[in-house]
Amino acid sequence: MPIHISGYLYEWKAAIRILKLYIIPEHNQADKKRNVETLNLANAIKAQKILEIYNQTYGFNHNRLSNMKLTGYMKLIAEQSVNNRVRKSAIHAVVCHLERYTPNGILLRKVDKTYLLGFIDYLKKTKQEHCKKEKTLHVNTQFYYLKTLRYCLNRAVSEDYITVNPMIKNEDKPKRNRTERDYLTIKELTRLVHTPFYNTLLRKAFLFSCFCGLRHCDIIALRWEDIRYDENGNALLSIIQKKTKEAISLPLCSEAIKHLPDRGNAPETEKVFAGLVSLGRSNVILHKWVEQAGISKHVTFHTSRHSTFPFFVKFNALQSILA
Repeated sequence: MPIHISGYLYEWKAAIRILKLYIIPEHNQADKKRNVETLNLANAIKAQKILEIYNQTYGFNHNRLSNMKLTGYMKLIAEQSVNNRVRKSAIHAVVCHLERYTPNGILLRKVDKTYLLGFIDYLKKTKQEHCKKEKTLHVNTQFYYLKTLRYCLNRAVSEDYITVNPMIKNEDKPKRNRTERDYLTIKELTRLVHTPFYNTLLRKAFLFSCFCGLRHCDIIALRWEDIRYDENGNALLSIIQKKTKEAISLPLCSEAIKHLPDRGNAPETEKVFAGLVSLGRSNVILHKWVEQAGISKHVTFHTSRHSTFPFFVKFNALQSILA
């Protein structure tokens, strides 16, 4: 008769496997010995199969089973993202929250639906650090953090640390809000130009961005050698963008040049806006200047890229090129 392996896993559903092993009629001692050996082999196979089923059920590969923690694995991915500073920064931010959520950490292979639901609930309730006013994370920030975590878990699957990504599709997950971005009108920009501010470097950097459309990360990395002048005195900026890694070359209008800091004797390799604070700190300080100018909009450094002025600058530049 054929030998079956049966085990009950997950909601008591039987998992049945038929082996090509058979118990034969016992006519003598040799037959009994053979049946004992067959049963021992069947039990050994049964133990192996049960282990394989548990491995698949709990989402990890026995061949890559390790004591690596989730945060430790994510830190490795961050260190490998040398050419993607945005991803590296995002992973470090998620790791920071994971360490606050579970101070003792959790093994990568033990991350499951329950753990993730708990983390989602944590993101909804946790308070932002380094803020004067106590406030929770914006829903779009929550969405971005979970997207980053899902990316890391997908990497774990591709590298055989786990067999499935436990990140689930759940109604409790934060939904991304499609919000309208504030922008500065020409009138509002004019008010900022005529409003003095104690942080002159930040003021110049923001206005420069308004007239050329560069991101904060590109402005903070800008060097004097990136700005060249032709024989007619026209300025051309050429850089490789930090976020997209794309090379761009764009003419700088006289207004943009006007808001560059005084170079003095700085060498070409010197940063143009040396000493400019981080994006987060820039946004906090920028708010005070905007209030002084009597502008009620929520203005961040990124608002400079959405103001109407870069469009007109680029449009006029395009007209001059086509003329």
